[in-house]
Amino acid sequence: MAGLFALLGLSSPQVAGLLAAAVLTLCVWRRYFSPISDIPGPFWASFTRLWHIQRILKGDQNLELIRLHDKHGHFVRVAPNEVSVSHPDAVRKILAAPLRKGDWYKVVAFPDGRFVNPMSATDPAVKNELSRHLAPAYTLPNLLRSEGNVSNVISLLFNWLDKFSASGEPIDLDKFFTFTTSDVIGEVIFSKQFGFLNEGRDIDNTIANAHPQAAYVSVAGFFRWFHVLCLSNPLITWLGVTPWGHLINTAMAAIKDRQANPDAGFDALAHWLSALEANPKMQLHEVHSAAFNAVAAGNETVAAALQAFVYYMIRHPNAWERARAEVDAAGIQGLASFADAQKLPFLQACIKEALRIFGPASMGLPRVVPKGGLTIGDRTLPAGTIVSVNIWVIQHSKEIWGPDAREFNPDRWFREDAASLEKYFIPWGMGYASCPGQNIAKIELSKICATLVRDYDIRQVDPKHEWTWKANFTVTPENWPCYVKKRETI
Repeated sequence: MAGLFALLGLSSPQVAGLLAAAVLTLCVWRRYFSPISDIPGPFWASFTRLWHIQRILKGDQNLELIRLHDKHGHFVRVAPNEVSVSHPDAVRKILAAPLRKGDWYKVVAFPDGRFVNPMSATDPAVKNELSRHLAPAYTLPNLLRSEGNVSNVISLLFNWLDKFSASGEPIDLDKFFTFTTSDVIGEVIFSKQFGFLNEGRDIDNTIANAHPQAAYVSVAGFFRWFHVLCLSNPLITWLGVTPWGHLINTAMAAIKDRQANPDAGFDALAHWLSALEANPKMQLHEVHSAAFNAVAAGNETVAAALQAFVYYMIRHPNAWERARAEVDAAGIQGLASFADAQKLPFLQACIKEALRIFGPASMGLPRVVPKGGLTIGDRTLPAGTIVSVNIWVIQHSKEIWGPDAREFNPDRWFREDAASLEKYFIPWGMGYASCPGQNIAKIELSKICATLVRDYDIRQVDPKHEWTWKANFTVTPENWPCYVKKRETI
């Protein structure tokens, strides 16, 4: 490049001047002449993605987007070529439609960028074809065949709650809920727990390391060239030094063990290996990717939902007592089954409301406007524009949910308009790219929450202290120690 400039007779100051002029021209075009230049948003977002990156790393992108939509309306420009949309039609026209996903999703290719998986695939047809072999493992009937093993894991959680109840020491529910959801994933996917609950500790700092890893993935998706250069390339795969820690190492070991012992158990891995054997076009890396995505996405998200349930329930005037009375009246004995918990309408309303007010996923869900543009409300967005729907924005919309949209109110699910609101309840996403593991989450939430409200009283060490959390790839609460007390008469 330097030789080219020399041939053109350009000095270093002249080259610097040309580059500066090019950057300035690009900024002016993005700000004033782009097809979406009239859409309001942060000043710096019209020039660069760095505004969005800063909010992700700060951990408040979800709240900032809510604030911006409150201020500017249905359309907010969050990057030079991305518009966040809060219009009620956005769920149907963006998420439920078969639009190509934004390139951000490619960051979750595993073990490196050569291997596309259902989450990293941006073409709906490719995604659906990849999911065809993997999705049957996540159907509710198949997952419920492992409910006994899930119950064994959950029982370990309640053993820990009993110990803290007896000692009177405060418990960090964020840790023990994450231990539980991680071990449930291990059991459901591999018939092999990861060991967190057995040891009662964060093995190899896996959970602690997940937070910076999630922040990295959130940002690296916008700079995929950097991700491929540093981590997601054939050399790193060959060296076997991917920095995903205990969960992935255990998952990969479980896959190898199962291949040597195919009759070890009925679980998701059994489905995948069976599909691998039956379909010559399917490759082993698809099983690896499915395992990686399951353990990466299935622990902190469900743990956050469990925390939200407890946090908002114990701060509500009477929700815990009402849910307990409902469980008592149902006569449920022992660890609640999924089927029994489904018959508790108020408890299920509380779980839904916790997921609505504190959805575990905080990133926008980007899609690409197809040829011919996309009309939402009174606005037509040009082809190639990235349009994103943020779950928090939709589920906190006063336009959709009413003036109490930002309050925890389980009774909203018993109002006359509750059925019409279901289409805006999207904690697991919507459409072809919705979370494949949501049935696992529903089983865990139902069983744990029903048993929890029946058997335990929980209060914060400092009831006036509001918890803290960060919203990177997922929302991770922390810093709200609690006292737990086993109920004396049940």
